Amino acid sequence: MRVVVALGGNALLKRGEPMTADAQRRNVRIAAEAMAPVAREHQLVISHGNGPQVGLLALQGAAYRPDEAYPLDVLGAETEGMIGYMIEQELGNRLPFEVPFATLLTMVEVDGDDPAFGDPTKFVGPVYGAAEAERIAAEKGWVFKPDGASWRRVVPSPAPKRIFEIRPIRWLLDHGTVVVCAGGGGIPTMYQPGKERTLVGVEAVIDKDLCSELLARELDADLLIMATDAEAVFLGWGTPEARAIHRASPEAMGQHTFPAGSMGPKVDAACRFAMTTGRTAAIGALADIPAIVRGEKGTLIDKTFTAMSWHG
Repeated sequence: MRVVVALGGNALLKRGEPMTADAQRRNVRIAAEAMAPVAREHQLVISHGNGPQVGLLALQGAAYRPDEAYPLDVLGAETEGMIGYMIEQELGNRLPFEVPFATLLTMVEVDGDDPAFGDPTKFVGPVYGAAEAERIAAEKGWVFKPDGASWRRVVPSPAPKRIFEIRPIRWLLDHGTVVVCAGGGGIPTMYQPGKERTLVGVEAVIDKDLCSELLARELDADLLIMATDAEAVFLGWGTPEARAIHRASPEAMGQHTFPAGSMGPKVDAACRFAMTTGRTAAIGALADIPAIVRGEKGTLIDKTFTAMSWHG
């Protein structure tokens, strides 16, 4: 079976943790423990978030003059290499020596006319208090929006259109390689207006879940898993009536609204994959990945499910 696992940001850096290499490696080690059983039995493709890492590099780059700062597409490429290295090493420490790994810098095409460029929504970087966010916004021209009780920088998040490295990813999978790719939603690129076949980078961060769905679809994956810090998708989250969904059709999920800043994009991506491929998408806890593959945990979304069922 071919499985695509999209690691949420919590797999690399939990909220409130210092953005250090040691903290990230500890979290990647936990992710590797969860994914190793899957890699032993199935073809495995891993994507991941990179919002905190891109934001940190942008802050470091702000020490330069404005015309010397690295753009977001270059920072995205840097984080793909950094995070892929950690995943390869920690997962490789738990699998037989002969299992091959590859991390691919993955360019993803976006549309320069995407309305997302007029309404930045993607959180990157650390959290700030209101006064500090206001000061940084004035200094750097960044846009901030509330994230819970704090404030974070937001950047455009256009929809992914095409994964340029899809052919080498397929080739590597066909030759038994565990592939890490499309990290952080991929490196945002577009064809330069007026210059046919000339790719340029874009100042944006693509949604990781939407890109992972496109990746899974184009790879003919049998299962798409979006790993997060919640054991399932809940109805009535935060209330005494909260219930964890176990199985549902895309139509049933579409009758409910989920938070845009957290579970909403995952549910949208899962429903899109299930509807377009006729295969199963799942959302659940990182530690539960082996059980999710077996269909025992998480929220499973498949258009063959006739009724919504619940855990517990």
